[in-house]
Amino acid sequence: MSTRILPAVGDADAARSVTTLLSQLPDSDPAVPVGDSTQLIDTLARLAAESIDELPEVVLVHERIGPVPALELIREVALRFPAIGVVLITADASPALFSAAMDSGARGLVALPLSYEELAHRVQAAAQWSAGVRRHLGAGADVFTGPSGTVVTVTGAKGGVGTTVTAIQLALAARASGRNTALVDLDLQTGDVASYLDVQFRRSIVDLALISDISPRVLSDAIYNHDTGVALLLAPGEGERGEEVSDRSARQIVSALRSRYDVVVIDCGSQMHGANAAAIEMADTAVLVTTPDVVAVRGAKRLVRLWDRLQIRKAEETVTVVNRHSRNSEIQPPLIQKITGTRVAGTAVPANFKELQGVIDAGRMHDLDARSVVKQALWSLAGELGLVKIPEGADKGGRFRGDRGSIGRPRRRRGSGTEGAG
Repeated sequence: MSTRILPAVGDADAARSVTTLLSQLPDSDPAVPVGDSTQLIDTLARLAAESIDELPEVVLVHERIGPVPALELIREVALRFPAIGVVLITADASPALFSAAMDSGARGLVALPLSYEELAHRVQAAAQWSAGVRRHLGAGADVFTGPSGTVVTVTGAKGGVGTTVTAIQLALAARASGRNTALVDLDLQTGDVASYLDVQFRRSIVDLALISDISPRVLSDAIYNHDTGVALLLAPGEGERGEEVSDRSARQIVSALRSRYDVVVIDCGSQMHGANAAAIEMADTAVLVTTPDVVAVRGAKRLVRLWDRLQIRKAEETVTVVNRHSRNSEIQPPLIQKITGTRVAGTAVPANFKELQGVIDAGRMHDLDARSVVKQALWSLAGELGLVKIPEGADKGGRFRGDRGSIGRPRRRRGSGTEGAG
């Protein structure tokens, strides 16, 4: 049986060199190299979704891969796809780097310049390890996909467009449909998820920032289990401590959450930093919230361009949600889609701040009336994003038992105010 090998090499010359040597290996089936970390993760996720048997036995990661550093990429592959043998290609064959690579989950290291003998030996060893793991797991082949939770980030085009309300309601909708759900406040300096949900908890995401191996018990200690059933990982009470959460720690935290929860919703706020940039890059879906006004739409366009320049996410891979929508607005969703280059969600959140004011002032966003057109729209958005499942016993309209709300289209109602999600 041939060994399937997927190289991840950003440099064109290095990719040709690796491909040439791989083609000479006996019983090998090298794939076309992927050029960056995002493409690698997307490719593996797509293959795993089709069938576990489609995953390659070996992944080669070149040291100059980007935008995610090689060791962090190896860690993510090892966490999400634990039966794949990962080999690092690097010019630095020092014991320190070897140890760091092993700690990240690599099964071997090949030094540059490449030699046929060393590459063949490392690939063979990684393939044998992969085959052994799969035989050991046997009938439980479904575990080979690694963590399969859906990660959704919610980012605001600017402050005050309704980012936190959107993130909270998406998480509540997912949990109400029976999915194990976590809500993360990654607005590290000014996060307000705790205030919106009437929570006082001394632990925060900062408690996980310096931990290199986040075990289930460590993660559980940092999480607050809300009465709604949503698990909360909160922003620090002292905003300056947010600087302790690096992009590397954010990747580890998101990976740990993905491995434990069906749905992970991350409130990224409206200010960009390394931690939420890493989360947005790792997300299955990146939601960008804007209101239909010139300032917010310009902010959305500016943010999308920033993500593209930093190779965080392409515009066409971003879903824009229009909040406080009104048919009387001069700026409508099709124009926003054209300006930003993103895909605008089919569900727009109507303008009706009066529905929200009471629960916001009371810090009880989870008590928002099921008849609220804002709630119905946001829960409909959750369905559009694939965050909810229709539970057994639900009617054709998607209503849950004991809840007059629906995950379908929101009902129109007269008397709307001039603002939407707060």
